[in-house]
Amino acid sequence: MLREVTATRYIEPLRSGGSVPGVVEADDLGTYVVKFTGSAQGRKALVAEVIVGELARALGLRFPELVLVHFDPAIADDEPHQEVRGLHAASAGLNLGMDHLPGARDFTPEIARVFPVDPLEAGKIVWLDALTVNVDRTVHSSNLMVWPTLGVAPPRLWLIDHGAALVFHHRWDATDPRKAYDFRHHALGHYGPDVRAADAELAPRVAEELLRHILAEVPDAWLADEPGFATADEVREAYVTYLHARVQASRDWLPTGFPTREELAAEEALRTAKNQQGRPAWLKQVPDLHGKPAVRQDGSVHLG
Repeated sequence: MLREVTATRYIEPLRSGGSVPGVVEADDLGTYVVKFTGSAQGRKALVAEVIVGELARALGLRFPELVLVHFDPAIADDEPHQEVRGLHAASAGLNLGMDHLPGARDFTPEIARVFPVDPLEAGKIVWLDALTVNVDRTVHSSNLMVWPTLGVAPPRLWLIDHGAALVFHHRWDATDPRKAYDFRHHALGHYGPDVRAADAELAPRVAEELLRHILAEVPDAWLADEPGFATADEVREAYVTYLHARVQASRDWLPTGFPTREELAAEEALRTAKNQQGRPAWLKQVPDLHGKPAVRQDGSVHLG
């Protein structure tokens, strides 16, 4: 089960996304990035974080430890922004924390040009994203970090941010577990991910027993009041049933046909050219701000 800690000091909010997580210190002396139950994404985003993150760990992929964080809004009374204080007030109680990776850097397109990734490792990450329908790991927003950046150990890829995965749990009765998704613009697509080897290795490991073990880590309160289900355990079993059925149907959704770096660059150039069409001459020199920098959990700059 996930460890439980109590937040003792609020450090700062992170504005890298709409959920505005916060960095806190806890009574175990650890530092965590906390995603709050009162955020606009709601509790299902936290459920997805637990399921996909713990599944990644079970399959041998690098993912920071998750903990359940008891949060008292009073420790953040000095926060100057009213909207952030409102988020804290709506999140009193149990929230989700991710171990802070000090000094980690975002896996940006610039880093991707020089950072080596083994095709099998890339294939395993793509496979996990396809299984869990994580559409939020693209060349523009990788939700990958490189860590450590200092020390004797070589830097490695770490997965973060899976709140947008498991899209099926927003419409339980309308999603076919065999459905394929467009992963051509996956952040690791140009590494030649060996998804077939990944499928052969990982699919047999995603058994119903493993899925039930992972779902047991999701707090009952985050599964309560789900329309169409009487209890939290019924919701857990629905996740198990869907994900296991999707594993069994991997031949129907296995991503293939990833574009090369050159093809991606050509697509980006075409997109930029289309965006320029019809703009006044004086605006054509203004840079595209679609990828404006944002601060990640470690204070690094995120360009996607």
